[in-house]
Amino acid sequence: MTPTSPSSTPRPSDCRLIEIPPEALNDIAEFFKTLSEVSRLQIVCSLKAGEKNVSEIIEATELGQANVSKHLRILAQAGLVTRRQQGVHVYYRIANPVVFSLCELACDVLTLQLEQQSQSFAAMKRLKNSF
Repeated sequence: MTPTSPSSTPRPSDCRLIEIPPEALNDIAEFFKTLSEVSRLQIVCSLKAGEKNVSEIIEATELGQANVSKHLRILAQAGLVTRRQQGVHVYYRIANPVVFSLCELACDVLTLQLEQQSQSFAAMKRLKNSF
């Protein structure tokens, strides 16, 4: 692992979050809470290819109708999805595709953490085998 240079290490004063009032931080926390449920992440992922109606989301996620409806309501209330009615069908789509970048960033962070853990476990195994 390459050590971080002092100039690239963020200082606490570089964090934009300290400029945000606590009420707004609560909104940010609520946004992340909305995405912290597996079924909602499955629904978000199913909408990456474009808008879908509830039946198509159920097929893509293999979740039950009541479960999908509940989570779509939560996602809509949070502003993560929008809906439009066409005849008897309601179609959902992602309100802001930046959410996909956020999910990809989270996956990158988790992948890095797993790689670091794997390296640590390998080092511990080598140490154990040397005794």
